[in-house]
Amino acid sequence: MNENEQRNYPDSKVYHDGSHFIAIPQGSYPSGKGCKRRHTAIPTPEQSARKERFETAYKESKKIPYKQRDQFISDRLKDAIPDDTERIAFISENKDRKKRNLSKRYSLLWRKVRLQQWNWFCTFTYDSAKCTEEEFRVKLKDTLKKLVQRRGWKYIGVWEHGKDTDRLHFHGIFVIPENGMVGELETVSDYSTKRHRRQTKIQNTYFLKRFGLNEFEEIVKPEVEQSVKYLIKYLDKDGGRICQGGDIKPYILTNILGEDVITAYGAEDRKLLLFDDFICIDGDGVVHGKASPEVIEQMPKSN
Repeated sequence: MNENEQRNYPDSKVYHDGSHFIAIPQGSYPSGKGCKRRHTAIPTPEQSARKERFETAYKESKKIPYKQRDQFISDRLKDAIPDDTERIAFISENKDRKKRNLSKRYSLLWRKVRLQQWNWFCTFTYDSAKCTEEEFRVKLKDTLKKLVQRRGWKYIGVWEHGKDTDRLHFHGIFVIPENGMVGELETVSDYSTKRHRRQTKIQNTYFLKRFGLNEFEEIVKPEVEQSVKYLIKYLDKDGGRICQGGDIKPYILTNILGEDVITAYGAEDRKLLLFDDFICIDGDGVVHGKASPEVIEQMPKSN
């Protein structure tokens, strides 16, 4: 019997990495009282101004060709950082920071995605005769919030301005429970100016009446990753951010039995690689069963 089989791991956080379930036992990454914390100096007004200038230039640089972006940012910071060597180092350091933050956002997003059973990919746009762009943004947010509260919807999505029309629309993956749908789903046919052919799509009458054109595409598990990759394109586009609604967290909380651990995993063996059918046990010791979409839905979640 190996060491993992001899012990259990209460109050562990578990996520799915796309291939396997990974557990983070309590205390693997200590924080809080008594821990060494990294203290960062409070930035001076000059440092804050430089960072703000960089953030503005970095965002604006997204609109120009990739190879020209560094020079564009450098030109915008010349008066704030006259020394070329210092300016280049400053830009490099902050670009690395942006990449690390984006990587963390990607990782957290995937962990949230893989613990849900997504069933619809939806696109909403607006009819100018029904509302303005700002009204559309505010009213759709409010509508989705109410559907989360009253119908149990969950979603992760992005706002985007169309490349050709510059018209705002919203893309998202959704969990819409059985009997949670509003309106009627109708199959309609129209002409796609983008594809230059007729196409059929499913449209929801509830959203059509309130906002305008929309499309509901039913998705199955193999298509989820493709749908999420589509959304990810907008994570760093024009400062775009993923928004979400519903109880969507990246981890489930469970007690882990030693017999369900394959091996220690990751840096300094702080994580545990689990068998796919590990037993889910909540904090009160209630056994919910082997890991499955239905059992995972019952388990307490954590950020």
